[in-house]
Amino acid sequence: MKMHRFSGTTSREVLAKVKQALGEDAIIISNRAHNGVLEIMAAAGDELDLQTPAPAPVAVVPLAAVPPTPTCAPAELDELRDEIQRVKLALQRDIAALATANSRRAAGRDALLGTLLNAGFSPQLAKRLAEATNSGHDAAADASAVAERLQQSLMLAESDEIVTRGGVYALVGPTGAGKTTTVAKIAARAVVRFGASKVALLTTDSYRIGAHEQLRIYGRILDVPVHIVRDQSDLSETLAELRGRHLVLIDTIGMSQRDAMVAQHAAMLAGSGDVKRLLLLQATSSARTLEEVVTAYESTGVHGCILTKTDEAAGLAGALDVIVRHALPLHYVTDGQRVPEDMRLPDRADLVREAVEAAVADALSVAPEDFPLLTAAMTSRASTGVAIG
Repeated sequence: MKMHRFSGTTSREVLAKVKQALGEDAIIISNRAHNGVLEIMAAAGDELDLQTPAPAPVAVVPLAAVPPTPTCAPAELDELRDEIQRVKLALQRDIAALATANSRRAAGRDALLGTLLNAGFSPQLAKRLAEATNSGHDAAADASAVAERLQQSLMLAESDEIVTRGGVYALVGPTGAGKTTTVAKIAARAVVRFGASKVALLTTDSYRIGAHEQLRIYGRILDVPVHIVRDQSDLSETLAELRGRHLVLIDTIGMSQRDAMVAQHAAMLAGSGDVKRLLLLQATSSARTLEEVVTAYESTGVHGCILTKTDEAAGLAGALDVIVRHALPLHYVTDGQRVPEDMRLPDRADLVREAVEAAVADALSVAPEDFPLLTAAMTSRASTGVAIG
């Protein structure tokens, strides 16, 4: 047992020192008064071995049960006890309030996380959004904050930049992403503003049967020339001939993101002059597939992206997630086959609303009771350095 000595002129002063040094569980061993000074011997509750008898005449008394002595005014001691009790009750209330707030915050975070996951956002982005914007006090306000944060994170290109500024643009992406139709839609916008004589179309797709014929049909409708190029030399010569055109659009062959030709084709375009590449992201593709597509094409340099086939997709969260995380400028959104009607400039609020509202309860959804387990798993992965995505 380790004893501590405290002294003062009043019992309140000495007991306050005991409480501050040893806490409320302190044990009063003895007290005595000498020449107007009160001296108390005390020990911390966890330092006292109550199974070992203390040597007489030591009296072991809990701090809260110290009886008044000739030098301890009863009124002062009662007042001190009342004050300690008030502090204790206040601490209990604060702890209870904090526990309630934490519980409410956790419930609100889980609800936000579930909404984002069920909409199709990646665990990485969903967790970051839920934790950064969740207050737990107002579910509607939290949801609105998430939407606003998403909108701020979504990078948009300058409005109709491609048509307005002009230049040479190659539309790239996997097979079926809608490159040929999108080329025609952009060309139609340019023809309306600058005339057919200022626009030209090219295609590097000589592999698919009838691929260039589809582009020729669009060219005849828009009254703009269509050129077929087969290699870098051919492309360079054709671009030199079309130098006076305001806008030249190149329809490229669709290639899997895992095809080695992605890099070769990018090198051909880069070696033919100032050709900006626009990556088409198909909204119907899974988030993991889109991640592969962006990673493969982004490594060779892209100017921005176009989101296609939104009318066929169950939701936009996966595509927006990839666009946000890779900070790709979004130029256009397409939602049908009509030329040029089914293409629009992107609107942040509309896109985020469409993405978040796609969250539904079905077999692919995360159940509310699984949110805490999922959150714990993601936290564990993050702490161990395992990538989340």
